[in-house]
Amino acid sequence: MDTLLTAEIAANAPRYRRNSSTFLDGIHDVRGEKQDGMAPAQLYSTMSGRLFHSGRIAIVMVGLPARGKTHICVSVARYLSWLGVKTRVFHLGDYRRATVEGGHVPEDYFYPNPSPASLMLRQKILKKCRDDIFSWLHHENGQVAIYDAVNPTAAGRRALASEFEKNDIQTLFIESYVDDQEILKENARNVKISSPDFHGMDPDEAARQYLKRIETKIPVFETMQEDELNYVKMMNAGRAFFYNNVSFNYLSHRIVFYLTNLHIKIRTAFFVRAGTATEEDSYKADAPLSEEGHRYARKMTEALLKHREQERLASIEQGGPDVPLRPLTVWTSTRLRTIQTADPLKELGYKIRHRSEMSQINPGVCEKLSERALRAMYPEEVEKHELDPYHHRYPRAESYHDLAVRLEPIILELEREQNDLLIIAHESVLRVLYSYLMHCSTMDIPKLKFPRDEIIEIIPAAYQNEAKRIHIPGLDPATIPGSPEDIRIPVPPGDPAAALAAANLPPIPGMNGGESGNGGDSGNNNPDLENVAAVTRPPQKVVNHSKDMVEDKLADED
Repeated sequence: MDTLLTAEIAANAPRYRRNSSTFLDGIHDVRGEKQDGMAPAQLYSTMSGRLFHSGRIAIVMVGLPARGKTHICVSVARYLSWLGVKTRVFHLGDYRRATVEGGHVPEDYFYPNPSPASLMLRQKILKKCRDDIFSWLHHENGQVAIYDAVNPTAAGRRALASEFEKNDIQTLFIESYVDDQEILKENARNVKISSPDFHGMDPDEAARQYLKRIETKIPVFETMQEDELNYVKMMNAGRAFFYNNVSFNYLSHRIVFYLTNLHIKIRTAFFVRAGTATEEDSYKADAPLSEEGHRYARKMTEALLKHREQERLASIEQGGPDVPLRPLTVWTSTRLRTIQTADPLKELGYKIRHRSEMSQINPGVCEKLSERALRAMYPEEVEKHELDPYHHRYPRAESYHDLAVRLEPIILELEREQNDLLIIAHESVLRVLYSYLMHCSTMDIPKLKFPRDEIIEIIPAAYQNEAKRIHIPGLDPATIPGSPEDIRIPVPPGDPAAALAAANLPPIPGMNGGESGNGGDSGNNNPDLENVAAVTRPPQKVVNHSKDMVEDKLADED
């Protein structure tokens, strides 16, 4: 009996899913109930789900372990799906884990010259993975398949390109070449912590096994030099690039453009709200911070710097190197409130950058209108908005889809940034950027909550993105809930206990509550909220496991 899983079984069996970032966007979900609409920044759609002028593309990864291949795979898939391109990653390691009970392969499985039994097992796993790639591209309207494996020899790569060409599939090879020992150490540390192969294993033993696996492949690995193939060689985490051919279509050039903005070094992003302004309910006024807003800026700065130092000391205690913190860069919009929220950091010498693309969503005619007035004046628009709060726009307003398209240059810069990054922005902007990094569906983006008493820390990784909620103590409870500047179509309010809980909910799809259908909250006069700021909460980790972040919204994770 064939022990390999079929694609359908694998797609619906949680025990075979890996906690990784591989996905299809919500509009292209083949497992759950199909969602109407477009991917977050999709400019147009077709009946087939593919861009008609770009054909089918196979991206084939090349490189030894600990070179950041999986990180590149996940990042490219995330970006393409963000643009509405139907993309899936096929990790050969996932097929191995699904085939062999417990994931334990024979001792010589990774050796250049394995035993006949190990060689047969390897070929069987390889064939199933490639068959699924062909099936998905030809029969499930897939457009870009990303094949994540070592692919060490020139002969093997030529044969693979020929096989794809016979099936009318264009092939783009991406090699991640790393000889910088510091980058290798950092990548190995990240992989041994997050890879399913080493889950629950002693870190030292995991590192030993991982390094041994790399050593077995080095003698037979051949770096890419095949002149007839289309390939990109990304050297030392993006320090240099080499292109060969890459001349077949628009989409392949878009992928290459994205790669030039990508690096595989680990860095942290922090998201925080701007402080309260003197005219909190006005979009047009561009009002300065209120007295409480300035107080918030100081408190936020203190909490952030304290947290970063605590994380550094905790890493040292766990055996990490005693090195200084990575530099911190601060981004704000050009709105006065975000600029002034960054002033305490500017006074401490941190670099501040202002980006006009990060201005909040434009509410159009909805500005300062009460819910009752909005429903009376624009009943048809309200009805459309409640059906699709992501894509609908009120008269002279922006939709969240418009905002996502506007933020694409920021997303590319976010990928390019090598320092730790603090983004100070309006809640609507944070929703879109958070959804890009944490793979939220379009249905969830308008409902994400960012209470003002929390700093959201996001740590990108090869197999799963993680987020932490860092509490900012000592704030006025009235300033904590969601921004009143967003378009507001509140649902009927719940009881005081529910309101209290809503003020502190994490920005996770499926766990949002409170008053706002499109994410905006009005001020709080509830006495039960007065004790919110008095409690100092420890940092809480949020991991985008497939069952929490991807299931029924995004596609299977191999």
